[in-house]
Amino acid sequence: MNNKMNQLFKEQRSVHVLYSYKVMKNYIEQVVSFIHDGIVAGDYVILIENEPFYRIIHKELNQRLTKEQMEFVHRVNNFDFYYSSGSYHPPAITDYFNKVVQPYAENKISFRSWAHVEWATMEDPLHLIEDFERIVDQAVNHLSFPLICAYDGNRMPDYLITILMETHPYVLMEDDFIPSEQYKPSTDLKKIKKTLL
Repeated sequence: MNNKMNQLFKEQRSVHVLYSYKVMKNYIEQVVSFIHDGIVAGDYVILIENEPFYRIIHKELNQRLTKEQMEFVHRVNNFDFYYSSGSYHPPAITDYFNKVVQPYAENKISFRSWAHVEWATMEDPLHLIEDFERIVDQAVNHLSFPLICAYDGNRMPDYLITILMETHPYVLMEDDFIPSEQYKPSTDLKKIKKTLL
C-alpha cells in the first residue's frame, strides 16, 4: 500500500480516505495491501465488500496471511450493509455500522475499515451519500480509526465526485495519496454525534 498513507495511519488513527478506482485489478491490489498492512500493524480489519470481489480478495489474502492472521478479517456483505432497510437509508446504515464496530470500540480493540460503496441504479438518491459520508467522517474522528471508502470511478457523475471530495479529507489515487483541498468538515456535530456509538 502507499507508504505515505501507511505513515499517516501510524501517526494518527482518524483517517477518512476516498478511493475512486477504474480497474478491478488495481482495486484488488489496493484492498489486499490495506488488509495485509493492517493485520501486520496489529489491527483487525472490517471489510465491507460484495461477494464476487470478496472471493478474489479472500484467495489473495490466503496466499499472504496465515490462518491465524485471517481471523483478523471481519467481512460484511456490502449489499446487506447499505440496503439493510431495503433502500439506501443513512440512519439504517449508521445503525448497522454501530453494531459492526461496537465490539471493537467497547473493548478498545484497534481496527481499520474498508468500505466498497455501491448502489443498485443511478436513480438511487445519491444526495443521501453526502449525509452518510458526513456521519462516517465524524465516526472516524470520534472512534479514531482509518477508513477507506471505495467507489467505482466509472459510475461516478461529476456532482457525486464533488460531494465525495468535500466529505473526505484524504484521497487515494492509484499511485498517490493526497489531502483533499475541497474537504469541508461537517458543522452540525451535535446531530451527527447523537447517531454514533
